[in-house]
Amino acid sequence: MLIQYAEGQQRSGRLGATIASRNRYGSYYRAGTVPVNPSTDRQAAIRGALQALSIAWVTTLTQDQRDAWDLYGGNVSWLNRLGASVSLTGLSHYIRSNASRLQAGLTRIDDAPTTYALAPPEQALIMSASEATQQLTCNFDDGAAWCDLDDAAQLLYVGRPVNPGVKYFGGPYRLLAVIEGDSVSAPTSPEAALDTPDWPFVAGQRLWVRTRITLPDGRLSEFAQTNFLAAA
Repeated sequence: MLIQYAEGQQRSGRLGATIASRNRYGSYYRAGTVPVNPSTDRQAAIRGALQALSIAWVTTLTQDQRDAWDLYGGNVSWLNRLGASVSLTGLSHYIRSNASRLQAGLTRIDDAPTTYALAPPEQALIMSASEATQQLTCNFDDGAAWCDLDDAAQLLYVGRPVNPGVKYFGGPYRLLAVIEGDSVSAPTSPEAALDTPDWPFVAGQRLWVRTRITLPDGRLSEFAQTNFLAAA
């Protein structure tokens, strides 16, 4: 059922068994369902990382560090699902910034950024993939500042292969590769022969890839995203 609200009114999220959402056709309601929870090793690892970060916030960070994250959060605007500008808490930014780093095997950043902005996202993402090698190649902006910074990285995530006619993809995504910055020998584009994805693909299937950049000061970019058809 599609809904048209009075001007300025919007709905998003769950209320009881009903979920309000929006797509390109407009706002709508749908019945909520309980998601399947297979408790995979990946899920356990992510939950463990989130729990560890929450504990570190309380037991490891000093009050000055927590205050600095709160200050960062109060100065960095964020667009929610309705497109409204909001501010996240310091804890939310601390977890957001570090969960991706821990998943990628990078060091945890406890000191809050002093630059009040998100990291710049990738500006030149072009991907290709070969069925024969089951590998992906990433073209990226190797002149970006993160490339020359130690402990910075671009994190690449790939989605499950879909039919070529699919024009919208909401996930799931899995971490594919980590392209690390280096002050001595910066990465160059293209980055070829990336790790083989968990989901095999064939020529003609559409692959969705998204990336985000993490900087040594703890700032994390929003996603850059692209989709393309796999080659033979």
